[in-house]
Amino acid sequence: MKIVKNLSILCASVVLLAACSSTPVAPVTPPPPPVVQAPAVQPSPASPAPAAESKVQSVVIPPYLDPKNPLSTDRSVYFDYDIFSIKPEFNQLLERHGKFLAVNPQLSIRVEGNADERGSAEYNLALGQKRAESVVRALKVYGVKDAQLEAVSWGKEKPKAAGHDEAAWAQNRRVDLGYPNK
Repeated sequence: MKIVKNLSILCASVVLLAACSSTPVAPVTPPPPPVVQAPAVQPSPASPAPAAESKVQSVVIPPYLDPKNPLSTDRSVYFDYDIFSIKPEFNQLLERHGKFLAVNPQLSIRVEGNADERGSAEYNLALGQKRAESVVRALKVYGVKDAQLEAVSWGKEKPKAAGHDEAAWAQNRRVDLGYPNK
């Protein structure tokens, strides 16, 4: 008897739940506005159709920030061991930067001298400064003003390559031309 009672409660529940199911109401959308067609005008063959003006503003990237420009990609001068004279292979790089800076007198850069890890801190700072000053002198040949150049030395504090071999040391004996970021 208890089973019949439970079964009847279960059937009643199923009937009630089935009766409560509802169908979703479709949202009411307003009718679309009437389409009004303008009379077709055909352009005369003598006059071409006017070009649409672009509303996009063009962005001008300075050459020293353009990743495709050599002023942006070639900014290091490398030196031999314990030497601060510029190798002839870097004359074209310095000429390019010198001429660019000469025609852009509002632009100033930092000329950063570096050395490898060998030698004392004082010696490397002095050598980095001599390397930076030799690059500054080379840039002045092309008309760059003193106010546009700042020579600094990092000594061995900012290595480009990690390692304790000639390949790493050769990468760290350099002068970097530091242009502004904007």
